[in-house]
Amino acid sequence: MSTIKDVAARAGVSFTTVSHVLNGTRRVSDEARARVERAVAEMGYAPSAVARALKTSETFIFGVLVPNITNPFFAELTRGIEDRCRQTDYSVFLCNSDDEPDTQSRYLQTLLERRVDGLLLAAAAGEADALVKRLATTRVPTVVVERRIPGLAADLVRVDHDAGARLAVAHLVSLGHQAIACLSGPSRFEVARERTAGWVAGLREAGLDIKPEWMLEGDYSSSAGYDMTRSLLEKGEVTAILAGNDLMAFGALRAAAEMGVSVPQQLSVLGFDGIDMGQYVYPALTSVGYPIRELGETAASVLLERLANPAGETREVVLPPQLVMRASTGPVRGK
Repeated sequence: MSTIKDVAARAGVSFTTVSHVLNGTRRVSDEARARVERAVAEMGYAPSAVARALKTSETFIFGVLVPNITNPFFAELTRGIEDRCRQTDYSVFLCNSDDEPDTQSRYLQTLLERRVDGLLLAAAAGEADALVKRLATTRVPTVVVERRIPGLAADLVRVDHDAGARLAVAHLVSLGHQAIACLSGPSRFEVARERTAGWVAGLREAGLDIKPEWMLEGDYSSSAGYDMTRSLLEKGEVTAILAGNDLMAFGALRAAAEMGVSVPQQLSVLGFDGIDMGQYVYPALTSVGYPIRELGETAASVLLERLANPAGETREVVLPPQLVMRASTGPVRGK
């Protein structure tokens, strides 16, 4: 592999001259510049990003830590982050924690060792104290996405989950539904608790019953949505289901189909997050959330702003939820 000294020898100039040409740090004669550029092209020389980082203290890399890259939500979120970073010549180093705090800790250490310029973090479930302590010892700017980390002084970008669940319930009530179940995500997640609280508040605002047996807790997977929906449909009471995310709603659609329950004629199913895949299931999934790629772009923009103003006050950016109307919700039969 060619080095800067090899380029200098080929061009017949000093290696400092090559450095000035590549980095634009000092004026170089047109003749010398031409010789350097020709040598670089002939030798296929690429400057070392590591060496440049050691010299400038900038890597132009953002570390992105997500809990489950197989969940389309986090895939779309990462794509939004990458889209925004590409506009500013930043690269993305993606790590998947599998929702394991120990894995998250190891990847965080890897990102810090690689001297990333900033972190975008959707935290794994579990004890946050160790994560807060580790981040407090580093000066790397950090933006938390969606999953708030108690005790961490960092910018936060999230959707208003409580308002989103209320919006979902109001939509179902407008269609005449009164028996509305909730398939909640894990209660250890603040996001899941907020969505469940919005379901409760929405039912209360509509003057409807809140039956504990209509609130089931799962792990955000399609299989959990499937199992919980079968349990609900066997009792035959509910006419609508609000799922804690779109993956659980997909499971609910499968369970209803297998049990001969027509959606939306006999059962309305409404998801949360608004992932792109929702338009391709059958029937296409009505969902509430926020354009996920825009969420990622917003998070990356907040991190870029933090780099420009490291001493500024931390802030929380709360994005309003939106209802994505598709085919999986409809009026109660006879309404």
